[in-house]
Amino acid sequence: MRRRLRSPIPPRHGLDAARLRMPEEGEWGSLLEHLIERLPRVAPERIEQMLREERIFGVDGPLGVEAPFVPGSFIWFHRDLPDEVTVPFEVPVVYRDEHLLVVDKPHFLAAIPRGQHIQQTALVRLRRQLDLPELSPAHRLDRVTAGLMMFVITRDVRGKYQEMFRHRKVYKEYEAIAAHDPALSLPRTVRSRIVKERGVIVAQEVLGDPNAETYVELAEHRDGLGRYRLVPATGRTHQLRVHMSGLGVPILGDDFYPEVREKALDDFTKPLQLLAKVVEFDDPLTGEHRRFTSSLRLSAWESLAQWATGPPRT
Repeated sequence: MRRRLRSPIPPRHGLDAARLRMPEEGEWGSLLEHLIERLPRVAPERIEQMLREERIFGVDGPLGVEAPFVPGSFIWFHRDLPDEVTVPFEVPVVYRDEHLLVVDKPHFLAAIPRGQHIQQTALVRLRRQLDLPELSPAHRLDRVTAGLMMFVITRDVRGKYQEMFRHRKVYKEYEAIAAHDPALSLPRTVRSRIVKERGVIVAQEVLGDPNAETYVELAEHRDGLGRYRLVPATGRTHQLRVHMSGLGVPILGDDFYPEVREKALDDFTKPLQLLAKVVEFDDPLTGEHRRFTSSLRLSAWESLAQWATGPPRT
């Protein structure tokens, strides 16, 4: 397997440079012509300016505005950063050694750079705060979900931890707050087929062979609310949220299921009451059995009024 080329420019603000591979064929006379066509969301004047300021690099160094189009070559550059809403919550470290970092990700903070969330993400914040330029996620966690998230500190062992999650060798346990339905028979294992189409923000259950499985148990209930223990056997997108909604008890604060509700990015009230509570596995490097438990609590169970009002809009 061919090794991935290293970027000739270092990370900036905790972000790696973007990398583009040129097509093997094309009639562009220059790199500028190709990039103007390939990056329609970037103004042509901005692309030309980046080349004049030598902000776009090839394997041998910076490229100028007269640089030719070279089929099959690679270029690197840092994208312009969007204005972002500051997420006013810390990312506590639960555990750290030379290879592994485990944190308690707060609600509303995206895990990795994507779309409107670049610097205000757990990955970029941790890279900068802890001076860990090679830090990478071992798995994913939704922006609106809080709790345990694992990162790999060194590039050379990244694949071993990521493979654990890919091959379902990690036990994960979640906690959720939702309405209590006395008529709902629990515990039970929910199995269904969940499909999420690209470009559609919500997933849906469809007919067909099940590809998603969740064990659902009611831990306790009071004042019309239930505290649920959820153990997923699979990792489909929004699986826990879809299954709880399908049972008729959607998770408190869910703006996607059963109906989509728009919410401003600076509105930090009514966080989704879903917490990644436990992560347990045999370490692929040492064989040591590891179990981590989140120290975060779901606010609606402590005080429904506090959950509803929450921190002020910023």
